[in-house]
Amino acid sequence: MLTSLTLLEKLFFVVSLVIAVPVHEAMHGYMAHWLGDDTAEEAGRLTLNPLKHVDLYTTILLPTFMMLVGLPPLMVAKPVPFNPYRVKFGEFGAALVGFAGPLSNILMAIVVSVFLRIDIRSLSDNATQFLVIFVEVNVMLFIINMIPIPPLDGSRLLYAVAPEPLQKVMQRIEAFGFASIIFIFLLIFLVFGNDIYTLEIHLVNLLIG
Repeated sequence: MLTSLTLLEKLFFVVSLVIAVPVHEAMHGYMAHWLGDDTAEEAGRLTLNPLKHVDLYTTILLPTFMMLVGLPPLMVAKPVPFNPYRVKFGEFGAALVGFAGPLSNILMAIVVSVFLRIDIRSLSDNATQFLVIFVEVNVMLFIINMIPIPPLDGSRLLYAVAPEPLQKVMQRIEAFGFASIIFIFLLIFLVFGNDIYTLEIHLVNLLIG
């Protein structure tokens, strides 16, 4: 995918991630705070400042490695901490916290898509190109994070309805931490990469036209 992009398009891709990922993470914290858990606030994570969400391995080294092997440079920020036992509505509240991140991505994609449909003729070619890539990045983040496999956000929605034996399996996967993140992302792109890309194209076409 990245091999077909120009240097400027790759720059737009990275800039889009730098904008989209902190918003995604901050929304987890804001939703948890709204539901009664101030863990993220105490950790200083209720902010859109990208530096507050940077992790050496998943925000810098992981996307660098993925770019080197020709994969889209997914930028994974430090997970925003929250206490699922302190949020309202129990497992459903925890699911809302998990869904808040991907929801922010699809909402950003929708807002920019509406702007492109309304005012695209007044934009320069580079501005249009950046906004299109911004939509593509946010749609990609939405799709990937909604996959119900730990540690992805979609797993929080699955937790809310899964039987206890499945929840225990998911907890074991999530306990591997950084190693599980690397494995899950490589598995997703190697096995489901074409399907994700096809779904992304369909959603982007639906939004932008």
